[in-house]
Amino acid sequence: MKKRSLAVLMAGVMAASMMTGVVSVYADADSKTLTVGFDAQYPPFGYKDDNGEYVGFDLDLAQEVCDNLGWELVKKPINWDSKDMELNSGSIDCIWNGFTMNGREDAYTWTEPYVDNSQVFVVAAASGVQNKEELAGKVVAVQKDSSALAALNDEENKDNIALRDSFSQLIEYADYNTAFMDLEQGAVDAVAIDIGVAQYQIAPREAGKFVMLQGEDNKLAVEQYAVGFLKGNDELRNTVQKTLDEMAADGTFTQIAEKWGLTDSVCLGK
Repeated sequence: MKKRSLAVLMAGVMAASMMTGVVSVYADADSKTLTVGFDAQYPPFGYKDDNGEYVGFDLDLAQEVCDNLGWELVKKPINWDSKDMELNSGSIDCIWNGFTMNGREDAYTWTEPYVDNSQVFVVAAASGVQNKEELAGKVVAVQKDSSALAALNDEENKDNIALRDSFSQLIEYADYNTAFMDLEQGAVDAVAIDIGVAQYQIAPREAGKFVMLQGEDNKLAVEQYAVGFLKGNDELRNTVQKTLDEMAADGTFTQIAEKWGLTDSVCLGK
């Protein structure tokens, strides 16, 4: 009887799916899962640690949201340049991984921003480079489909376009870990990168070997991170936002930021 009932139930589910199309798992009142798409090579926001576990600031936030709601968190690593395909197909419910909302405001349904971020350049201290104008003729690394790349290709920002065109080469990497390995080996002269990721990449390396170019004039852009949902998915966004607001109010959000060294960057609830 149980096998027969299960088969009938599954047949009904399959039939309903064929009629209605892909239904995001968050809407299933029984499963109550939230599938988060993230770049698994983007520390400290999301990455695989030495134990093979997916960890990071954003994944901790997502886990806390799910714990508060009684949901199951599904961590789904994705190719960052395929994130829109993953979201549109329904294989993920949101993009939550150091995701810049600036310039994409109308492409997704967003939570309120929770991190203030800047795009900076990292160079070897021994290079003597002290401002971005001195990168003329240099080889610069950047991640594919990143905010830094978008800033360098921003046709409305003539200064950034002129800066990009002054490089001898702009190399796009799949991830910043590889870009920093090439910086260490001298294969590239600088890395254009989010400031939080830059701090994380510099910290474990030889003290004083790499530096960020300092000063507001050396920044490519200033931006904000938020959680991106499929355009029009207000119901899920509102649920997640309400929980994040509660976390900000009770101090949980701040505790997670402190754990990852991002206290100075967070803006939710301030």
